[in-house]
Amino acid sequence: MKKGKDKSAHKYESFFDIFIYRFKNNKLGMFSLFVIIALIFMGLFAPFLANDAPVMMVHNGKVTFPGLFDYPEFRAVNWKNKDFTPDFVIWPLHRQSPVKTNLRNRLQTPSWQHPCGTDDNGIDVLARIIWGTRISISIGIVSAVITLLIGTIIGAVAGFFGGWVDAVISRIIEVMMCFPTFFLILAVIAFLPPNIYTIMVVIGLTTWTGIARLVRGEVFKVKSLDYVKSAKINGLTNTKIIFKHILPNSITPALISATFNVSGAILVESSLSFLGFGVQPPTPSWGAIIEVAKRYVMSEIGNWLALFPAIAIFITVTAYNLLGQSIRDAADPKMIE
Repeated sequence: MKKGKDKSAHKYESFFDIFIYRFKNNKLGMFSLFVIIALIFMGLFAPFLANDAPVMMVHNGKVTFPGLFDYPEFRAVNWKNKDFTPDFVIWPLHRQSPVKTNLRNRLQTPSWQHPCGTDDNGIDVLARIIWGTRISISIGIVSAVITLLIGTIIGAVAGFFGGWVDAVISRIIEVMMCFPTFFLILAVIAFLPPNIYTIMVVIGLTTWTGIARLVRGEVFKVKSLDYVKSAKINGLTNTKIIFKHILPNSITPALISATFNVSGAILVESSLSFLGFGVQPPTPSWGAIIEVAKRYVMSEIGNWLALFPAIAIFITVTAYNLLGQSIRDAADPKMIE
């Protein structure tokens, strides 16, 4: 950031005000934030964006929401049947199911009806990509939160108590870092049911070491400051000192690292789904779409199939990495003159 802008930031009193000011002036950071917000909304409102069932319908005087909830009486309904005429209906923007197969439409090239084509089961790829956003973003954020909680607590304990406690925890961290993370995740998932919740927990439990080391180093620096010594003299418990006085002033690097961990978790989930250990069909997943596409990479009829989920993964991972970098730059005190 230019020197003039840094000086103008000094009119703000708190560090948070300076951080917001500097982040708003980072165009790449703001753009990546808008992209991530759009992806989150896409995941949250997937039923409104892509589905073959109506979002809301009035039929025979009864109001129902077939696209949002499961109604036993509508499970066998063909929503594309022109003879079915409800009193009032609101359709999704893209009237294609992310899970229903239609072998007569298999491996269709991109068209107006199927903008991203169809897979080998005749399922609309765009609908699967939209619904896959919900899976990828959920796994990325939840696993990053688990990683942040575990790493912060372990790192704070090691940094605050030091001595043999720090020595033991540091050796555990070093042992964990010796194992390739992805293969460790594969080994754990091999003995557990491959569903979204298992993947969230396993990624969170195996990727906390980096955050633990960051928090440990920050706590080491902060615990020697005068206000921490004053808190000890006043008789505050170690728990209050750690969580009320030390962590709020040492957790910023961990929060920045957690942003990068979201993109890493999305890549891990896509890789697991590609290998068949991730989210299982018919649940939509970007990695699962690419797994289907690998069978047709050398074929003329489906060599385009991997393009669209790969673009979705690239955009999402790049946006989170740019956001993390922008947050790091805005929070770096060395860049505030």
